[in-house]
Amino acid sequence: MAKFSNLNRINPLASVKTQRGITLPTHEDGRGHAPTLETELFLMAATYFAGEDTFYERAEDREDRVVDLVHRVVATNPDFVARLAPYLRDELKIRSASIVLAAEYVAAGGERGRPVIASVLRRGDEPAELIGYWHSRHSRRLPMAVKRGVADGAVRLYNERAALRYDGVGRGIRMADVIELTHPKPRDAAQSALFAWLLDHRHRDDAVADPEVLPILAAAEELASVPVDARRAVLAERGPGALAEAGVSWERLSGWLPGGMDAEAWESVIPTMGVMALIRNLRNFDERGIGPAAVKTVLARITDADEVAKARLFPYQVWAAYKHAPSDDWKRALGTSLELTTQNIPALDRTLVVIDMSGSMQAPVSNRSTMTRVEVASVMGAVTARRSADADVVIFGHTNRAVRFRKGASVLGRVDHLAKMVGVVGHSTFGHQAIARHFDPRKHDRVVLFTDDQMRDAGRVDLSGVPLIYTVDLAGYRPRSTPAGARGRYTLAGFSDATFRLLHTLEAGRDADWPF
Repeated sequence: MAKFSNLNRINPLASVKTQRGITLPTHEDGRGHAPTLETELFLMAATYFAGEDTFYERAEDREDRVVDLVHRVVATNPDFVARLAPYLRDELKIRSASIVLAAEYVAAGGERGRPVIASVLRRGDEPAELIGYWHSRHSRRLPMAVKRGVADGAVRLYNERAALRYDGVGRGIRMADVIELTHPKPRDAAQSALFAWLLDHRHRDDAVADPEVLPILAAAEELASVPVDARRAVLAERGPGALAEAGVSWERLSGWLPGGMDAEAWESVIPTMGVMALIRNLRNFDERGIGPAAVKTVLARITDADEVAKARLFPYQVWAAYKHAPSDDWKRALGTSLELTTQNIPALDRTLVVIDMSGSMQAPVSNRSTMTRVEVASVMGAVTARRSADADVVIFGHTNRAVRFRKGASVLGRVDHLAKMVGVVGHSTFGHQAIARHFDPRKHDRVVLFTDDQMRDAGRVDLSGVPLIYTVDLAGYRPRSTPAGARGRYTLAGFSDATFRLLHTLEAGRDADWPF
């Protein structure tokens, strides 16, 4: 991507804005700024994990805030929510926020709710998940827009493989429940037979798939009937082809085989596993001792540009795999994978990258992950610096420090170096002091700041000499530490390379509308 170096232009306008003249304290008692309703909803949704506490907000309060925001925005700008919901699901890959926004769009009285509901359903378990959210938040009665939108999603998503993967008996709402509640019209005879099988399977123990109409389900039932002590012999005899015919994923195979996966089992499914599944199982591959040919296949897949692009990996996901990868071969390959995930990040000359390492950033992004926000910030900051000529990196907490990397260090090497520095600058949040101390107009044209944006020193440090600050918000709290939307102060949000599209537009000197 071409580098940007010409800043001799009028500052463009951005859609992520704060309200002029309205201030409020940050969570660290700095002098913050109030975002517009659309801005607050966007920043929160782009960083939202349902049911998860954050450092400054309880899960219940956070959910109440996003619901309230949706209703308030729908009252004045319903099209904004209708467009934001599918953007969250498709571009930012945030399932929970997109489901909440679509459901609350209908609850708030948004028009044409059916296509909005359908637009956020992209996986076979999501029709049931949306119904589950509606039941928990509203009532057992489904509005017609929810019924028809979910039914549209079921028709599009329900097939034999989806049934095998997402219709486990432990789920509170099964595919058959979705069918009974929303009455989807099957698209053809095969799906009609599938719906009948799902209903029978939900209410009877003796449901059997017709191999002429539902061959994958029939093959899966045949495999399930194999005696436990004969299953490894069957796997060796039939090979991976039989597994593919039965729609057997590695997760199902692990439960089917007595004692779980061994090297032979892994080798049988590796060719059909996605890149994300491969990088999450590197330790399992080593512990079970897969053969050289299988290792070669995995290495080729996770370093293939087309495969990585198709998987839509986020840079921080590659870092998570790197942290747990047991061998140098995997680590070197993941370095290539990470480089491949960063192609949409613009290369910026003369940039000061500032990374928040305060105490609030050291909390995990979700209860199901060991990944902290400071790790996400470090990955995104290291990628930005790596892609930029003459970039400097600074970390801050109570104090601040410039970071020096080994010459030629890879992105993963830089992140590893940053991860070892957590705690060395203390745990408070004096980010504006860090910018004021380290920004040098002889060396820098801009600041890119990765943070949860709750500065203790907000409004107390003169930053007028810094012409351009991009704040990448990783938490979505309401108070903003700096104004946003114009005059060289812009806010981005989220954990993916899509975050940088707004930056790319602004750097080109163009006004930036919402990215959806």
